[in-house]
Amino acid sequence: MIRLIKIAHWTPRILCILAILLISVFALDAFEPGQSVWHQLLAFAIQLVPTFILTALLIVSWKWEKTGGIIFVIIGLILGFFLFRLNYRNHHQSLQNTITTVMALAFPFVLSGVLFIISHYLKEKDLAEENNIPAE
Repeated sequence: MIRLIKIAHWTPRILCILAILLISVFALDAFEPGQSVWHQLLAFAIQLVPTFILTALLIVSWKWEKTGGIIFVIIGLILGFFLFRLNYRNHHQSLQNTITTVMALAFPFVLSGVLFIISHYLKEKDLAEENNIPAE
């Protein structure tokens, strides 16, 4: 049970960090030739705002797994909806390309959220078993 709890503890954190890094890569398009250095740095900082928000949510999730897990599931579903709408309706991409984009960018956050919630309940169950208290 201890090994399962450790895996359940670290998997959502690592997955979320990797997903945040993937989102962060898109901020690199702020660096374009012909722009001033300050303009490029400002554009880069602005494009990193989602990364800062997601990192703050990861910190919340690290401490309060259930709350953070619910937030990540909601964010992933909202992101998936908007990505689908943007790519399929507005850019007229094929359904397969749109689903691939949604799965690559939004699904890791939904999965991380679910894994945070599972981790919370596994730890709660283990604590209840240690203290001989029925789990909720």
